[in-house]
Amino acid sequence: MTATKTTEPTSPPLLSLTEVVAGYGAGDILKGVSLKVREGQVTCLIGPNGAGKSTVLKCISGLLKPKAGAVTFAGKDVTATSPRAKLGLGLVHVPQDRSLFPHMTVWDNLLMGGYSVRDHHAVKGRIEEAMAMFPILARRRHAHAGSLSGGEQKQVEIARTLLLNPRLIMLDEPSIGLDPKSRKLVFEAIGTLAASGRTVLLVEQNARSGLAASHVGAVLEAGVVRLVRTAGELLTDPDVARLYLGGTPQSPGQARTRESTPSVLPEHRA
Repeated sequence: MTATKTTEPTSPPLLSLTEVVAGYGAGDILKGVSLKVREGQVTCLIGPNGAGKSTVLKCISGLLKPKAGAVTFAGKDVTATSPRAKLGLGLVHVPQDRSLFPHMTVWDNLLMGGYSVRDHHAVKGRIEEAMAMFPILARRRHAHAGSLSGGEQKQVEIARTLLLNPRLIMLDEPSIGLDPKSRKLVFEAIGTLAASGRTVLLVEQNARSGLAASHVGAVLEAGVVRLVRTAGELLTDPDVARLYLGGTPQSPGQARTRESTPSVLPEHRA
């Protein structure tokens, strides 16, 4: 796969990974990952199983410390910053596993998102924002979270992050294990975040749907980012379709992408 160069935007990225090396034990899963995420964009990271996509998110959120390289967030080196401190900076990580309290109501689960926020006026405003973006919060507020479908639960998880007023929301495989109807709800939720101008870094095994919900796509393979393009370009690229999308590329008319300036391409390796 041959990468072409793009013009670098003048504004600095919100998030930047530079030659990040990381793994578990003696093995390295990430072997020099470089990636930039621009503010106000949804960036989707795709690639085969075992490529290290979830490991990238763990390095960013602080759940895994890189062995080498740097993670910069909002102009600050946060490579060694604790997960709690990163949360305070507005960096929120929604993991694969469902994190709601199933025997608590939807409303109480939402309120848990703001437990660390001391400004009650701010919390009230953020709750109102979350309710406006995700009507399920009002519709099912008294229901136990465990009674919701998988897609509905993921909507509540995503809505809960808004109480922290995050600058970056990281979603790790939000559609994994869900039925088609629930997957549709999840990608609609991501679309809602995008429409509100939120910055999202999405890891998604369902590459077609993930790219269709994103502005920018990045291909991670064998622990290295091989390619960064607008999501529409990746959806219509025959090599990407063959290797990662499970079939033929979409035509430009089929690729449902938003207009945006593409992210900066990192150094690519053959």
